[in-house]
Amino acid sequence: MSRALHDVATGTLFGVALNYQGLLKQRLAEFEQPPYQKPPVKPVLFIKTPNTRNQHGAEVVHPGQGERLQPGPALGVVMGKSASRVSPAEALDYVAGYTVVNEFSLPEDSYYRPAVKAKCRDGFCAIGPELIPAAQVSNPHNLAITLYVNGEIRQQNTTANFVRNIPLLIAEISEFMTLHAGDVLITGTPEGRVDVQPGDTVEVEISGLGRLVNHIKAEEHS
Repeated sequence: MSRALHDVATGTLFGVALNYQGLLKQRLAEFEQPPYQKPPVKPVLFIKTPNTRNQHGAEVVHPGQGERLQPGPALGVVMGKSASRVSPAEALDYVAGYTVVNEFSLPEDSYYRPAVKAKCRDGFCAIGPELIPAAQVSNPHNLAITLYVNGEIRQQNTTANFVRNIPLLIAEISEFMTLHAGDVLITGTPEGRVDVQPGDTVEVEISGLGRLVNHIKAEEHS
């Protein structure tokens, strides 16, 4: 099954920032300041570049002294066919299935402009362990997400707390760009990100989808 994931989820990795109610509430005061003066009215998107791809059981390199590394537990939505200008009512028909994502990042200065340097380092997007077909997930908007560091629960939330649900995300994104089969929509990381260190084992569990495990290692200096 896990091999099927890497056969299917071969496309672009699209991240959505600020897609949890609690995170948006924490940031509202900031958004009311210049130059923005209001929260985002459309999804705030970023790309995880191909070099960020990583998998279950693999290592993630800590960026080194003076830097902070934060895991990002998220539900991954894998597209099953091309979607262009689809309505929310039909959007889920375009989904092949769901998987677990750990969207690693350095701490973000701005949610409006996610930084490439913070988001796109090698190995910063672990996906797996397998693809669960959409038909086997009765309600993708009621899944518990838990982050464990060295076996301890460090972050918990549920996809019931999305700002935009999956059909709305697919509809709003496909309005201006085609989503292709194999693209992965990373539906957002909840508030409460934590720092991890070399030697840590980081696990993301989503109810019904499995547990994605990665090991943090120190940067090697040549």
